[in-house]
Amino acid sequence: MDDPLLVQARNDMEAVLDVVREDLSTVKTGRAKPALVEHIEVLAYNTKMPLIELATISAPDPHLLVIQPWDETVLENIAKAIATSDLHLNPVVDQSLIRIQIPSLTEERREELVKLVHQKLESGRVLLRQVRQDVKKKLEGMKGQPGVSEDDTHRQLENLEKATEEFMGKIVTLGEEKEGELRTV
Repeated sequence: MDDPLLVQARNDMEAVLDVVREDLSTVKTGRAKPALVEHIEVLAYNTKMPLIELATISAPDPHLLVIQPWDETVLENIAKAIATSDLHLNPVVDQSLIRIQIPSLTEERREELVKLVHQKLESGRVLLRQVRQDVKKKLEGMKGQPGVSEDDTHRQLENLEKATEEFMGKIVTLGEEKEGELRTV
């Protein structure tokens, strides 16, 4: 039976992995993907809302995003939010929808984005190490308590290290996939 601390550690590490995945999905790869714009905050109905809650976002080809709002009254607000975002995209309003042409990346821009991916991956590694450190302190704090042997604590620490290595490997894999996308012309 797994120790509750180790189960919690794995859950926390899975949450870190989800954060890294989400973070990497915002890196523009020169391909049109709905994830690129779905979290842009749009002023609609006197409040800021994520774009995904206001429209259907599709990518009919690798260099085009099409956004179709459910309510046409927010069309201009969506276009404005995209244009002012830090993604450097130029939305074109076409009757009841918005088209965004995704330009191909230059080699220099690809290298900048690869560096950005590495920074995001390192942030994920730091978060994993923090989870490991927190659980390790708790495990070491249990030493000497009744019913907790040194062997149990040692085994739990080994299992914690194995879990940490497993999730570090998953972060590396995510990074390699994203880097591969960026380097593909």
